[in-house]
Amino acid sequence: MTVVGRFSTRPLYLQVKDMLVQRIAAGAWKPGAAIPNEIELSRELGISVGTVRKALDEMEHERLISRRQGRGTFVIDQTSNEHAVRFCNIRDPNGIRINGDIASSTIVLAAANESEAHHLQLRTGEPIYRIHRIRAHNGTPLMVEESVVPQAFFPGLEKEKDASPSIVVLAHHYGVLLGRAEEVVRAASARGEIAKLLQVEEGAPIMLLDCVVHAIDRRPIEWRLASCNLRENHYFAEMG
Repeated sequence: MTVVGRFSTRPLYLQVKDMLVQRIAAGAWKPGAAIPNEIELSRELGISVGTVRKALDEMEHERLISRRQGRGTFVIDQTSNEHAVRFCNIRDPNGIRINGDIASSTIVLAAANESEAHHLQLRTGEPIYRIHRIRAHNGTPLMVEESVVPQAFFPGLEKEKDASPSIVVLAHHYGVLLGRAEEVVRAASARGEIAKLLQVEEGAPIMLLDCVVHAIDRRPIEWRLASCNLRENHYFAEMG
């Protein structure tokens, strides 16, 4: 029986992807679980194997599933060490991703200003959480991070005793599936409080990261600005 929207103008493979994503979001397929193969899904939905394969291609690209040759297709555990840092592009001298340990963190419920509302596609004044974090690596300040998330997605976040340092883990805790992130990188000079918090000299070169993380339905879920001390580390983003 076909259960895909018959009269939708959205491409069929994307309708199929949306349906399969909803199954993951609803918990029908748990992290690490195998999902039915392409033939089984095509029979269930009454569509071609090619359409199902294209939907699964999209899900794999968005890191929701993993295909293993000869073993099947599995739901990715978004909280695993590998995927919890997938939006972090800071690498140590050995090329290993580092997210930093939380040296301090505060969460404040506030009303979105114009810039926050613009980046999160909200109305000015809508409730948001402002999260201020200082991250360290090997005992040295790594970054000062200002993060903003919509209150609607994370109700009660200000009451959490130990809010996760990762948007991936936080989103998983609240049942939010994440999609892609867009990040702009630029060089700057450390000034005032930032220089003090990063423990660098006034005017020392730093890197600014401006990142928006989207939910699987493309709604912005986090806007993050980070001032980074890359004296011993570097920035590297994988293509594709």
